[in-house]
Amino acid sequence: MNPDLSFLIKEEANRIGFTDCGISKADFLSTKKTYLCEWLENKYHSQMNYMENHLDKRLDPRVLFEGAKSVVVVSLNYYNDLELLNKAKYKISKYAWGKDYHLIIKNKLYLLQNFIKQKSANCKVKVCVDTAPVMEKVWAEKSGIGWIGKNTCHINKKNGSFHFLGELILDIELEYDKPSKNYCGNCNKCVDACPTNALEKPYCLNANNCISYLTIESKKQMSDDIIKKSKGWIFGCDICQDVCPWNKIAKPNQVDEFKPMIATIELAKNGCKSISNEEFNNCFKESAIYRADYNVIKKNIEQISSL
Repeated sequence: MNPDLSFLIKEEANRIGFTDCGISKADFLSTKKTYLCEWLENKYHSQMNYMENHLDKRLDPRVLFEGAKSVVVVSLNYYNDLELLNKAKYKISKYAWGKDYHLIIKNKLYLLQNFIKQKSANCKVKVCVDTAPVMEKVWAEKSGIGWIGKNTCHINKKNGSFHFLGELILDIELEYDKPSKNYCGNCNKCVDACPTNALEKPYCLNANNCISYLTIESKKQMSDDIIKKSKGWIFGCDICQDVCPWNKIAKPNQVDEFKPMIATIELAKNGCKSISNEEFNNCFKESAIYRADYNVIKKNIEQISSL
């Protein structure tokens, strides 16, 4: 193990701008295998068939990256509190108010990777941001920077749950942090607040009823019942996070790229009334909203407006 390098990695992560950083030993997630398999067997992943792929890699980073010994997990705050968007006719999840996080976090992770290689020249590193088959919330919990809440979001005592996660998988041993304790206690506000009962029970999300999934990933029409309960959400949903007591301590992020885009504000106020498919693509090509595409967003708006 290398405690000095572990300290330097965390120090550099902070300098680069990450909100938090923790380190865990890369090993088999034996305690999560049963949960993941049962979740898939119950079809709670709906049409996200990619979740069925590479289970061995999801459960063991040593399969994903040969020689893996350590997992460095970072978080980056994206919280914004703009009354105009919070109360807009068409609601958009806070994580999508600014530019797409994938590239922003990946670029910061590359900076951290370069720093590690300067300190340990022969170290091999794999950069992971959301798209790799990595159970990032589990690794964040094992790395001590927070816990998985009853709403299945990752929560941190210092800044709540409005943050992104990213990982570096290394082939060197480091000093490892203790796993985080769970501080949800007896609180069930997130479960009680979910209007579509997507949180069937604490720590269990059924995507088939999740507004976030239905407004982004799903290509199917939402049922009238879901539409009535969707409360104006056209891209994602923050309800289970907004009611979480830990998010009372959330502070606005300091990342310029995460500040609300003018196009996002306009979409939340007026929908797609005065924007074409081509204009939509130009406006949102650097946004997570682009992932849903024009037709999905337009469908969501039309369904909500029909009631």
